[in-house]
Amino acid sequence: MNALTEFAVVTNAASTGIRIDRAQLKSLARRSDRPGLTYLALWALALALAGAALWVALGSAYVWAAVFVFGVVMSVPSYALSHETAHGTAFRTRWLNETVFWFTSLLYGEEPLHRRYTHTNHHTYTWYVGLDSQMPFDTPLTFKGWLYDISGLSIHRFQFRVLWQLATKRYTPLMREVSPEAELPKMTRNARLFCLIYLAVIGLIASGYGWPLLWFYVLPRFIGGPIMLMFNIIQHAEMQENSPSIVDSTRTFRTNWVGRFLYLNMNNHVEHHLYPQVPFYSLPRLHVAVAERTPEPDPGFWATNLDLLWVVIRRSLGRSTKAAWIRQAPHMVSAGGACTTISKATMQ
Repeated sequence: MNALTEFAVVTNAASTGIRIDRAQLKSLARRSDRPGLTYLALWALALALAGAALWVALGSAYVWAAVFVFGVVMSVPSYALSHETAHGTAFRTRWLNETVFWFTSLLYGEEPLHRRYTHTNHHTYTWYVGLDSQMPFDTPLTFKGWLYDISGLSIHRFQFRVLWQLATKRYTPLMREVSPEAELPKMTRNARLFCLIYLAVIGLIASGYGWPLLWFYVLPRFIGGPIMLMFNIIQHAEMQENSPSIVDSTRTFRTNWVGRFLYLNMNNHVEHHLYPQVPFYSLPRLHVAVAERTPEPDPGFWATNLDLLWVVIRRSLGRSTKAAWIRQAPHMVSAGGACTTISKATMQ
């Protein structure tokens, strides 16, 4: 990967040519424990309400709908919080940030330090082919790739492989490149602890004593998880590779208050990549600050995902891939014909 850095630049606000006043940025980047603690309290309340509904629905025809809702309420914030705490911006108090980071990474399924360092790499070389270690699908995206990603098969396979490699000290060249050498033993320790916890969960379920874990963690994680992946896939799908401009490689999209709550305002994804030091609770203000210099957000969560799905279906059929609503890199639009792979996924 090192040889490829010769043509790449660090992707951020400076490489994009978007700057805001230093005093304003300092205000936006100011960290506090209160918003994060408030969010944890509201998330706990949402989990309690969804969990109560699931408990009542057990044994009825509504149980799978309740599992889905609980899974969404668990999966999307656990991903979003593990992401925010990986940046170290969710809380001002470091031990609080790291505790939430560890716990939400356990729920999400990826060793936290591996997540932190590969995500730092993702910000450093956003959507650069051969450099970005968090490209979850092949590009251009096809229906087969979309289905593999949204179903969760891709991420679960990736997470299992990473845990196994770290637990057995089979560090890949990428792991060694993006992670400080001193952190590798810590990553192995965490991976082994994660594996022990997951094996204990499997053992309890198999013995018949862990049925609450089955209904309140395992099944919701698989059934509600695709919504979390639908939030993720539209961050960069159909965007420009190998561009120093975050505006070219990244998408901001609209969503309602439920989506903003579940996803910690990360629908403001262009803004997050411009200034990753800005905490989740300040992203709406950052969005306003750069609105005149960034593209209009793509339509709502469902509209953006549906348009992306229609694009990848047509691409797989060899038809026109012009999107109806969402932004696309020019080379992603074709009248039809063969689909030539530009880059392979780095998270499989």
